Amino acid sequence: MNFQTMAQSYRDELVNNILPFWLNNSQDSEFGGYFTCLDREGKVYDTDKFIWLQGRQVWLFSMLYNNMEKREEWLDCAIQGGEFLKRYGHDGNYNWYFSVTREGKPIIEPYNIFSYTFATMAFAQLSKATGNQEYAEIAKKTFDIILERKDNPKAKWDKSHPGTRPLKGFSLPMILCNLALEIEHLLDKELINNTIETCLHEVMDVFYKEDLGLILENVAPDGSFVDCFEGRVLNPGHAIESMWFVMDLGVKLNRPDIIKKAVEISLKTLEYGWDKEFGGIFYFMDVKGNPTQQLEWDQKLWWVHIETLITLIKGYQLTGSQECLNWFEKVHDYTWSHFKDSEHGEWFGYLNRRGEVLLNLKGGKWKGCFHIPRGLYQCANILEKCK
Repeated sequence: MNFQTMAQSYRDELVNNILPFWLNNSQDSEFGGYFTCLDREGKVYDTDKFIWLQGRQVWLFSMLYNNMEKREEWLDCAIQGGEFLKRYGHDGNYNWYFSVTREGKPIIEPYNIFSYTFATMAFAQLSKATGNQEYAEIAKKTFDIILERKDNPKAKWDKSHPGTRPLKGFSLPMILCNLALEIEHLLDKELINNTIETCLHEVMDVFYKEDLGLILENVAPDGSFVDCFEGRVLNPGHAIESMWFVMDLGVKLNRPDIIKKAVEISLKTLEYGWDKEFGGIFYFMDVKGNPTQQLEWDQKLWWVHIETLITLIKGYQLTGSQECLNWFEKVHDYTWSHFKDSEHGEWFGYLNRRGEVLLNLKGGKWKGCFHIPRGLYQCANILEKCK
């Protein structure tokens, strides 16, 4: 493999295909913020605005402005989205709605903790890009709320009956591994260090089960395995994505043991989650091999594959694992040949098990301007460092 040639292909795809698609089609010039419901050609098919996707796009363009190139159009895009979020995304006390109308009127109340996490990431990066202290304060205040709610993230919105089968989910400690590094420039060092240690313990000691070699999506409050639908579920994409967050923490802490363990978990999960008949990575699986409750279990999703590419090439760069490199080439070939739209901009998000396009949208309620551009940026940077 020619690492430099491949790095350039990732960078070209980011700069010449993905970013222009969102810059040209998603910005709402009348009310501010972004349309994320874009059809195959980039036309808007629904104008509702989902706060976590608004935050992700503010973060993405701020991050690229900070780390890649000082392009004014990227900063302008980030600022206008940030201003929409600041004005309409929360209830006045930084409780972030799930969705609002095009004009900014609330539709869904602040039940989803990921509206908070991506608002924090957005304003942390935007404050760095602009030097605006107000944005930094929004990030810090929102992060405080996340820490207050992390043991009960859904609070009054939790639908489960209290006491019968309490479970805690993997998603929040996973995202906090990444969030801690995103906002460390704004927070007290002791708070960041405590957050990192807590998250690492949760991910690597509680949700990861040595006997399975896999990471569970849900465990009992004491960390034990619960033999039910929710307790048996594996989301290979989540597990593998979290491992590149853990590798980054391993680098920061100078802990090669953590990096090595993250690589081992990634490879075991990928081996378990790879569709040996049609190729690609399954969306949901049962760790005991039972039928899943998720009817979409066998779909192939964009974010699962691009996040896996980041993890594999990072694992190779940090450890020299030939197995990581072999898998990277295999996942790269599948991803670029199945998700990239050769006729119109951007990539498809949803394929059936056979790898055929299920929905030809480029954005919606769940897919926005985030995983693909972040993944292309990450892979390009890492490939450039590889030998």
